[in-house]
Amino acid sequence: MRMRGEIVGYKREMEDEEEEDYSTEEMNHREKEMVGGGVPQSKKFVVVVGYALTSKKVMSFLQPKLEGLARSKGILFVAIDQNKPLSDQGPFDIVLHKLSGSKWRRNLEEYRLTHPDVTVLDPPDAIQQVYNRQYMLEDVADLNLSDTYGKVGVPRQLVIEKDSSSIPDAVGKAGLRLPIVAKPLAAKSHELSLAYDKFSLQMLEPPLVLQEFINHGGILFKVYIVGETVKVVRRFSLPDVSKRELSKNPGVFRFPRVSCAAASADEADLDPCVGELPPRPLLERLAKELRRRSGLRLFNLDIIRELGTEDRYYVIDINYFPGYGKMPEYEHIFTDFLLSLVKQK
Repeated sequence: MRMRGEIVGYKREMEDEEEEDYSTEEMNHREKEMVGGGVPQSKKFVVVVGYALTSKKVMSFLQPKLEGLARSKGILFVAIDQNKPLSDQGPFDIVLHKLSGSKWRRNLEEYRLTHPDVTVLDPPDAIQQVYNRQYMLEDVADLNLSDTYGKVGVPRQLVIEKDSSSIPDAVGKAGLRLPIVAKPLAAKSHELSLAYDKFSLQMLEPPLVLQEFINHGGILFKVYIVGETVKVVRRFSLPDVSKRELSKNPGVFRFPRVSCAAASADEADLDPCVGELPPRPLLERLAKELRRRSGLRLFNLDIIRELGTEDRYYVIDINYFPGYGKMPEYEHIFTDFLLSLVKQK
């Protein structure tokens, strides 16, 4: 058991895990021009983007509007054949990926060494850090951002690797306050549990992370980052827990998924103290620092504001290459970003 005083996250959306299923016929139609990672020669393109994504990610991200806008700007998306060496495909200007597995990572790392002029979004090592909840928020904790616009930190977290019977004592020694949020150590799982009393903590199954739950008015701010662009939307989250509820509701409550895109709170009639967006200068500074520290350029942050405060924020989760199809104006933002990468070379 290890304690890190300022690390957490209790709201993992895993947006692309929530994307709907699509038929094989639809997939074949969408990729009919992109066989074996080859680049069509009938048209000159400014940017060729090779992509290695799951079928669900392809359908949610590469929507017709995005592909049409990209082509009008001279950008071509080409599917990468995962069964062939990357060096035998292309040529690519950019490789866009979100796949798991050691075989793919080795293939990609070898390609990066032999093709240093190709931009890879994003480096595999940087991605692996945000997939592990023990280390996911280290950069935020180390940054400890504080300025005239507010203070940004992370809730306290305790890592439990085994022996569930020891959890109550460990929580007491660490000084974590109830209720406690529990999540699997591997961030690819989006399950979540909320424990209201110490005795119930023994019902949890390690390895996991335990985190202090912070009342936040039931509203979460999802901050999308695409290069230097920052977009923020409101989402409904877990409701606040009062002291009365804490004393009258012993047990562990499980939440397979906390929220999804349908739970948007942007149009809801909210108390300004709860729904007001975080100051943009604060978000832009935070995004800039995390890009520099993490090496990621495609990610989002789940941020909450502590209930009863005006400027106390907590980052509770970081997602690599999230569901950008749910981000307003993502087509223009993403195509402009891809063009900027080529211009920088």
